[in-house]
Amino acid sequence: MSGEQKTKAMGEQAKGKLKETAGHLTGNDRLTAEGRAEQAKGDARQAKEKTKDTFKH
Repeated sequence: MSGEQKTKAMGEQAKGKLKETAGHLTGNDRLTAEGRAEQAKGDARQAKEKTKDTFKH
């Protein structure tokens, strides 16, 4: 997994978790949903990179 892509994936996951938590604390369903979506995007990016690494070796 390239370092840059791994960092992006981890950043998206962390940012999404923060948004989700903030949404829960404030009762903002839209913010909670945005946070979950961002986490899913980070998970997908990470899975894509792991798949690329698997076929690379």
